[in-house]
Amino acid sequence: TDLFGGVDAVVKYVLEGHDRGVNWAAFHPTLPLIVSGADDRQVKLWRMNETKAWEVDTLRGHMNNVSCVMFHAKQDIVVSNSEDKSIRVWDVTKRTGLQTFRREHDRFWILAVHPEMNVLAAGHDSGMIVFKLERERPAFAVSGDSLFYAKDRFLRYFDFSSQRETQVIPIRRPGSSSLNQSPRTLSYSPTENAVLICSDVDGGSYELYVVPKDSSARSDSLHEAKKGLGSSAIFVARNRFAVLDKGNNQVLIKNLKNEVVKKSGLPVPTDAIFYAGTGNLLCRSEDRVVIFDLQQRLILGDLQTPFVKYVVWSNDMESVALLSKHTIVITNKKLVHQCTLHETIRVKSGAWDENGVFIYTTLNHVKYCLPNGDSGIIRTLEVPIYITRVSGNTIFCLDRDGKNKTIVIDVTEYVFKLSLLRKRYDHVMSMIRNSQLCGEAMIAYLQQKGFPEVALHFVKDEKTRFNLALESGNIQIAVASAKEIDDKDHWYRLGVEALRQGNAGIVEYAYQRTKNFERLSFLYLVNGNIEKLSKMLKIAEVKNDVMGQFHNALYLGDIQERVKILENAGHLPLAYITASVHGLQDVAERLAAELGDDVPPLPEGKEPSLLIPPTPVTCGGDWPLLRVMKGIFDGGLDSIGRGAADEEEGEEGDWGEDLDVVDVDGIQNGDVSVNFEDGEVAEGSEEEGGWDLEDLELPPEADTPKVSGNARSIFVAPTPGMPVSQIWVQKSSLAAEHAAAGNFDTAMRLLSRQLGIRNFSPLKSLFLDLHTGSHSYLRAFSSAPVVSLAVERGWSESASPNVRRPPALVFNFSQLDEKLKAGYKATTAGKFTEALRLFLSILHTIPLIVVESRREVDEVKELIIIAKEYVLGLQMELKRREMKDNPVRQQELAAYFTHCNLQLPHLRLAL
Repeated sequence: TDLFGGVDAVVKYVLEGHDRGVNWAAFHPTLPLIVSGADDRQVKLWRMNETKAWEVDTLRGHMNNVSCVMFHAKQDIVVSNSEDKSIRVWDVTKRTGLQTFRREHDRFWILAVHPEMNVLAAGHDSGMIVFKLERERPAFAVSGDSLFYAKDRFLRYFDFSSQRETQVIPIRRPGSSSLNQSPRTLSYSPTENAVLICSDVDGGSYELYVVPKDSSARSDSLHEAKKGLGSSAIFVARNRFAVLDKGNNQVLIKNLKNEVVKKSGLPVPTDAIFYAGTGNLLCRSEDRVVIFDLQQRLILGDLQTPFVKYVVWSNDMESVALLSKHTIVITNKKLVHQCTLHETIRVKSGAWDENGVFIYTTLNHVKYCLPNGDSGIIRTLEVPIYITRVSGNTIFCLDRDGKNKTIVIDVTEYVFKLSLLRKRYDHVMSMIRNSQLCGEAMIAYLQQKGFPEVALHFVKDEKTRFNLALESGNIQIAVASAKEIDDKDHWYRLGVEALRQGNAGIVEYAYQRTKNFERLSFLYLVNGNIEKLSKMLKIAEVKNDVMGQFHNALYLGDIQERVKILENAGHLPLAYITASVHGLQDVAERLAAELGDDVPPLPEGKEPSLLIPPTPVTCGGDWPLLRVMKGIFDGGLDSIGRGAADEEEGEEGDWGEDLDVVDVDGIQNGDVSVNFEDGEVAEGSEEEGGWDLEDLELPPEADTPKVSGNARSIFVAPTPGMPVSQIWVQKSSLAAEHAAAGNFDTAMRLLSRQLGIRNFSPLKSLFLDLHTGSHSYLRAFSSAPVVSLAVERGWSESASPNVRRPPALVFNFSQLDEKLKAGYKATTAGKFTEALRLFLSILHTIPLIVVESRREVDEVKELIIIAKEYVLGLQMELKRREMKDNPVRQQELAAYFTHCNLQLPHLRLAL
């Protein structure tokens, strides 16, 4: 009574039968059954009714005390565990043991069964395990609009278009003596209406059913299946199927009468086969898959992969997804790798949608994978599902109970990314306008993929807009955002980008906004804007900025002003020297009088030179730019930011007004007009750069095609090309051409690798000759740097200007021929030192010679042998002549000399 907290608990039955203490008893969830386990090592089943309870059967097998026992929620089985370190599964109807799980060192104590899912938990000495007894993935096959799948010992059919489900024929399972006997795979032949079902019965077997065409005969009578042994069986043609014979590593090709038509050995040790198109098999081994053509017995594709569990082909059979436990590998039909995805959670299933995107499920997510390997989450899942088909934004799937379900998903994100990837910009446009694709992740993705101009249209935050505008080179949006932010750092960055684009008007505006007078003065100097430079001088004077005044006077080349500034600053010696050097004698005399005895001496014997800045190459406006059509994103999306753009255009002419200079030290500066005239400032900013097209007569072929609608033309800076020397290096593996390009490092590495050369000092002068000989230099203006021009080998006027030929080389084979003759001549004349120099020069030049034909290659090889013999012989002869006091050594060297392979007249010289 204490236990139940009252006196109203009445004992209904007393169940006697166990010999020793009972450890556990449990009711069946729905039937009037009880199961119990005790220290007598037995599990007992009891039945009860309203009046009594009685023992039905005893399950024996445990070797020690039974700790816990319970009924499974969904199947007719009992699960028990014991101190004998085992869990046993019993069939309630047959009263037999189905399966036993053992642990090495841990006794089991308690069990729990999940009320809804097919999982159990068991506690042991050192922890607990959660497990399920049978796989829950239904076997299914998709063909066109049809889905065939096995459920509850029936083959069922589901029509995707009408979403109707029908039971087709019963699948008779043998009285199984263990778990996991349900169908593992299912293969369907639509023309013959035949189904192959594989399971683990008898260590792996298949059953072939032919589904009746008429619906009346569908489920009334049982159709006898044709059976056979084999761990994998699939249809490979209309009326042929392949069965894997693992023991002999071969496949048996059978007809629908289950007769062997052909046997074919497999190219790799195979443990499973999958469909790979008519007449082809995809064979899986431990760490690779191959596609094998059964007719020609050829391997069509081979790929190293993690252990593949499932294979999903796209609708057009052009792509295939290989699903492993935690990996998805996507390849084309020849198993050429396209991308790999790694998941931390188990991959469950997948299907291709009509756009070529692979949609797959993990234990708790639906995800997508684009053809380039980008992936993302579409939605989360409450319970695992197995995708059978993806159509538009609908996923058809089977759950673990074998029920057909449809899930509607939001495909916007991956369709948007796919459109970007495939350059379907019209789709991208409409999606930007009509959908809510915002978020940091999308902006980051667009930036990473090189579409900052698209990301601009998602962003409202001005700082982010500014960064994206700079990245995409959109100066107008950057100006609008900089105005909103109005921060010194942002104006500076805008100035840097505008300067890169040669947009002087906006550079000027940015410097004005930040009162960056030094940079502004220098900008006017390089643009040759003398008038504004004079105004900058006045501004510096008003601000009492002596250094600024001096710089501006220096930029202007205004000598009087410089003398005046130095005099006012108290630097009379410097003022005197400046006046004297520049010939301002009256000023110099006045200053000398002021200095008295401290007049600085001028250096004698030196000619002074006038220091005036050179005239700039281009004056005034912005740099010339290429005319291009506005991109679809710029033209089509203008309407989104129209308000800001209009406002910006209105303000462009008034930039100068922000540069109001306040009174300094009470000086009235009304006469110093700092507000530049509207026309002046806006001269380069209204048009956003570019040549005045009226003045520039373009040839007819350069005319830009007209664009319909509102896509206006804009100007962009030309992209810098690749230096010719870099093209030479990329295209060639010849050391001479690398040296000609000026890339001595790679030239030495090539010679080291190709010829084993280690000491490069004799080749230094040759490298320099090659480099200087393949370049010419032009002086354009006195103030501009020298322009380097590449000299190309075999150049002609008819050659295409875009195709770069290899460099012109100063050394060629004919020169070596001349040197050889000169070497022979010097040897004959007895000028051995000169001859040795010539032959060594030949040997040093040969590694840097480029020949055109096979014959010349042979001649160069012959030349190496000749030069080597002469170098050796001449070195011995010179040494012999030095050793006048050692006649024995002289005779030895003379004898050795005769062994050198020289021309006969030269050999006689030693005699």
